[in-house]
Amino acid sequence: MARVLMGILLLANVITAIGVVHARHQHRQLFAQLTRLEGARDELNIDFGRLQLEQATWSESNRIDQVARQRLGMKFPDTADIVVIRP
Repeated sequence: MARVLMGILLLANVITAIGVVHARHQHRQLFAQLTRLEGARDELNIDFGRLQLEQATWSESNRIDQVARQRLGMKFPDTADIVVIRP
């Protein structure tokens, strides 16, 4: 009877040890994945900040006016060219 009990306790101890090893291995894998994902998140945040800055630069009214004048040849109409239509 004592041998059976010792065998059962030994088997339970081995199974528990294997479970602990498996849990620690899984924890290490998940932690490594978390670290990679946090790095990717940080890179995306940096890119997002750069894109916001670029968008702000491109959408400035002075920049739009400059492009309209230089590339498209646009200009404000002279007063004589403005026609007001009333209903």
